Amino acid sequence: MKNDSIKKYLIPNIPYLFILWAFLKLGTAYRLAAGADFAHKLMGLGQTIGPAFADFSPGLAPFDWLVGIVGAVAFRVMVYVKSKNAKKFRRVAEYGSALWGCPKDITPFVDPKFENNIILTGTEFLTMNTRPKIRPTPATSMPVWSVRPAPAKPGSGLPSRFCRPAQTK
Repeated sequence: MKNDSIKKYLIPNIPYLFILWAFLKLGTAYRLAAGADFAHKLMGLGQTIGPAFADFSPGLAPFDWLVGIVGAVAFRVMVYVKSKNAKKFRRVAEYGSALWGCPKDITPFVDPKFENNIILTGTEFLTMNTRPKIRPTPATSMPVWSVRPAPAKPGSGLPSRFCRPAQTK
């Protein structure tokens, strides 16, 4: 049980070790850059970034580790905030607008007269009327076929497709 708990937290955070290493190397490059103030060190960073990344092993300087840890934590916080603010992501619900339904969910969209329905499956039909008589509130658009005429050039103002009512016969 404890082994599963360790895997649960360790495996998702392995990429952050690589980010820690990259920021640690950037801290080393900043520390090795010539200059006394931030602006001069930032300009000299381009010359020292090659030697800093030439050695794979991390340095022992506390400043490098501070930059690495702060960079990795900042990256982790950014990923966390982005995942929590996802607009269309629902954890336990289905993704998108389609949801699993049952026959009672489609009954408002079925016309009692069989000839006015389009066959979806062997057991489900959809009305061709734009305003169903049973419940007019969930009015659906009429089922249509998408027809592609001669190719229209982009920006010409002509539609690349047009729709005509679907025929059931």
